[in-house]
Amino acid sequence: MKKYIFLIFGVIFGFLLSRAGATTYDFYAQLFLFQDLQLMKVIAAAAGVGMVGIAIMKKLKTRSLMENSTIDFSGKPNKPELIPGALIMGMGWGLAGACPGTALVMLGEGKLGALFTIFGVLVGTLIHGLKQNRQLLREGTATDLAGE
Repeated sequence: MKKYIFLIFGVIFGFLLSRAGATTYDFYAQLFLFQDLQLMKVIAAAAGVGMVGIAIMKKLKTRSLMENSTIDFSGKPNKPELIPGALIMGMGWGLAGACPGTALVMLGEGKLGALFTIFGVLVGTLIHGLKQNRQLLREGTATDLAGE
């Protein structure tokens, strides 16, 4: 039953994204051209809710739903490759007129152009995973996924 909680949260989140206009291509263009900041307000509201939610979760020492283990809120180390990666993602976001998080909601609304964004996310994730696995293999800290 626990796994269906995430499905319910996902449907609610997708509905809210749709209602907020985060699935409208024109709103992305207007945001990046600083013509209409509606999406900026949605992003700021989401960040604010997230900050409050994380603070509450830390205070209550929340446990994960699936594993019932304590959630680790420690930050990840800063890496030099994050800057170019963020720039590439931002350019893709602007060119596609879709955020990776909203692309699935767009597809659910019948906007088939979202398939290009989803394809780009999958290819980018695959390339990153292969590169990271190759690096870990060189360092001797991972096993070969191909079983060689």
